[in-house]
Amino acid sequence: MKMPFSFLLLGLALLQPGTPAAAQALPGDSVYQLDATVTDQDGNAGPWRNLRGTPRVMSMFYTNCHLMCPLIIENGKAVQKQLMPSERARLEMVMISLDPSRDTPEALRETAGRHRVPAQWRFLQPGTNDVRAIASVLDVRYRPREDGSINHTSALVLVDAEGRVLARSEVASAMPDPAFIAAVRRALAAPSPAH
Repeated sequence: MKMPFSFLLLGLALLQPGTPAAAQALPGDSVYQLDATVTDQDGNAGPWRNLRGTPRVMSMFYTNCHLMCPLIIENGKAVQKQLMPSERARLEMVMISLDPSRDTPEALRETAGRHRVPAQWRFLQPGTNDVRAIASVLDVRYRPREDGSINHTSALVLVDAEGRVLARSEVASAMPDPAFIAAVRRALAAPSPAH
């Protein structure tokens, strides 16, 4: 019996060193199922799914925002301050731009510096065609306005190492939500998945 060519290719791909099938499999509800590209504030570009591997708190913002976005950043910093130093060192905060045409790596780096965020924060510029898809998986609604501002959901979203959404905190002030902090602590205490 002849084996179909597609099965042979799949078998060869699975036999390649460094690409075990388990390393490629993501849970069906992972936000990293999305095929998107992001560039960080240092100009490093890569696939969205490369964020997999550790719990993260994510939010969407834009650098020209002068009201809610600074509040989101301050709320994220306040969440980190509530954690033990060992927890803080393991949690990465990820700020994803809603305005990639203006939010270049340089603009993101300048914003990170202006807000004096800790070193483990990452500011990301999605590909122009990836913004809506990333917003959708994070349940962030947004609408650009004619004056260049953007109406958007102001929230912190906690994902586990595999990209499953564990908790969400709607940001209304700089004060962090205690239930969200508890969820972050539980996520950090969970064992890391083997890839």
